[in-house]
Amino acid sequence: MRGVFGTAAAIAVAAVLSIFVFLAYFAAPIFTAEGAARMLNWEWRPTEGSYGIFPMVVGSFVLSVFAMALAFPTAVLVCAFAYGIGPRWLVRPVMAVVNLMTGIPTIVYAFAAVVTIPPLLRRTFEQGTGFSLLGAGCVLAVLVLPTIVLVLDSNWRGLAPTTGFTTAALGMSPTQHVFGVLVPGSRTGLLAAFVLGFGRALGDTMIALMLAGNVPLVPDSPLDSVRALTAHIGVVMSLEVGGPGYQSAFASGFFLLLVTAAISVTVRWLARRRRNDA
Repeated sequence: MRGVFGTAAAIAVAAVLSIFVFLAYFAAPIFTAEGAARMLNWEWRPTEGSYGIFPMVVGSFVLSVFAMALAFPTAVLVCAFAYGIGPRWLVRPVMAVVNLMTGIPTIVYAFAAVVTIPPLLRRTFEQGTGFSLLGAGCVLAVLVLPTIVLVLDSNWRGLAPTTGFTTAALGMSPTQHVFGVLVPGSRTGLLAAFVLGFGRALGDTMIALMLAGNVPLVPDSPLDSVRALTAHIGVVMSLEVGGPGYQSAFASGFFLLLVTAAISVTVRWLARRRRNDA
């Protein structure tokens, strides 16, 4: 079994390294002076020979942060509801809905939202097309919410029984138990949940493609349209083969892989440091 698990781990590592080498090979033009000047800038104007991906980088980051700002606190409150704040008879249905949400394809969220959210935003704010950072961020928050909840649930499930009797004996309320013991005692789990949720938001394609508006500009307000890196890859790969625009798609994928790798390494370093300090 040790050999089987070792082989599986080696295959997984080799697959990731192969993807990294593949993207680095096709994104090689950005490492030249001409390619860097063409792609590492703030202007996406293919007709003028400018293929800057920085607006898409900002769009991905802003969209993911906006979604996490909505999803992460909500996920913590959902777990708090399930671990003592809410009535017991309602906990099981709520968690069943959360589990059901994890099995819904992304395209279903995007398709349901594209016929409801943009018209609602147009009627409410009377500005723009409705395909915006605000609409895409709200739907993206719904998408990543179950991931964060289930990670926190698995972390709290092992911690709650060992602390519940002690806090009850001390006369603490369920709310005090959750926010005074479980939340401070699960910092590593909170960090892992945030990182996984952020990675899911950063890597989503369909919601960003169908709801964000796909305008390669840095947004000035939540009602502005944005283009994420994942949406940019989808748009370019569907319209062009070869040329600088095609290479910009690989540069975007390479950048996404670097960001996710950096986030993973940072989380592992922080977790190890926290264990050493403890």
